[in-house]
Amino acid sequence: MSAVVGTAAISPDQLEQYRRELVGYCYRMLGSIYEAEDAVQDTMLRAWRALATFEDRAGLRPWLYRIATNVCLDMLKSRSRRALPIDVAPAASGELRRGDARPEAAWIQPAPDHLVLPSDGDPAEHAVSSESIRLAFVATLQHLAPRQRAVLILRDVLRWRAAEVATLLETSTDAVNSTLRRARAALPAPAERPSRPGRRASPVSSPTHALTSRPRLPR
Repeated sequence: MSAVVGTAAISPDQLEQYRRELVGYCYRMLGSIYEAEDAVQDTMLRAWRALATFEDRAGLRPWLYRIATNVCLDMLKSRSRRALPIDVAPAASGELRRGDARPEAAWIQPAPDHLVLPSDGDPAEHAVSSESIRLAFVATLQHLAPRQRAVLILRDVLRWRAAEVATLLETSTDAVNSTLRRARAALPAPAERPSRPGRRASPVSSPTHALTSRPRLPR
């Protein structure tokens, strides 16, 4: 079955071709592969229901990313804290008490490559994508404000232009650039590897450093 949009028909397969990259995006946003898959399923359902009003101005992919971003932002807004393990008091008391809240990054879950990474493409880009789903980087992202997180992922990981991100977030290019600067400033700098006597210490590459220090395309 296909949905007719203007003079073009969009089939479910055309939506499904973006599922894997959307799962990767939502995983970086949410830190949970299970929540990421739920977010993408919600995205696909919303997209299918809204196809009748879809106008192909920027293309199907940016439209799906806009929906996925809104889904993730809504999930992050409504999420107060994850279900926490229960601390059991001494057996004699028979009392149970809820554990103290732990930092959000403590709940980050690994994601299988086959669910979040492209199956083909440039090997160099594939290596960068792999770096961007490492637990250390995904955990670091969770310390950013949700919109900062979205901007940094779209700009530094997915290499979107500032104007494209501004359109997606319905804001200005200046606001996107300002948010990106704040997000980068909030990320940790690469650590230094201990040096031998008489030698200067050398920086240890981190996921953040590897992504944000790449040569930049013209914007």
